[in-house]
Amino acid sequence: MREKILAVIEKNSRIDLKDLAALLGEDEAAVAKEIEEMEKENIICGYHTMINWDNTDEEKVVALIEVKVTPQRGMGFDTIAERIYQYSEVTSVYLMSGAYDFMVIVEGKTMQEVARFVSEKLGPMNSVLSTATHFVMKKYKEHGTVMCEKPEDERMLITP
Repeated sequence: MREKILAVIEKNSRIDLKDLAALLGEDEAAVAKEIEEMEKENIICGYHTMINWDNTDEEKVVALIEVKVTPQRGMGFDTIAERIYQYSEVTSVYLMSGAYDFMVIVEGKTMQEVARFVSEKLGPMNSVLSTATHFVMKKYKEHGTVMCEKPEDERMLITP
């Protein structure tokens, strides 16, 4: 039942408990208990609303920052990641394979604000060797959801 619950609420976390139970063919109390247990076990870590900020008046810049580090003795990747994700500008941190060790996703009001974060907070950290910053220009799809509308076909219809 867990996998079925997770599959549904991953796509729609606002689904009513009664509707979820009916969809799964399970008892409402059993579904509620299972969700509560998964929250306690940190399987369900939160519920988020996905917002297309491009369709609002709010100015927001998103940057993906590749970070190469040298872990200090007695201080592995987890400790460095924890130092990085403590900053309020940071929305996500991922340990990666490849040329860089971390992918850090940062939000700010302007490109200069993000650049200041990199130069004043992230770059000077003892274990950080280098960074490469990439600014998001447009989001097409996020968390499985298409974020942009398809352009309307403005060609004239010609009939025989």
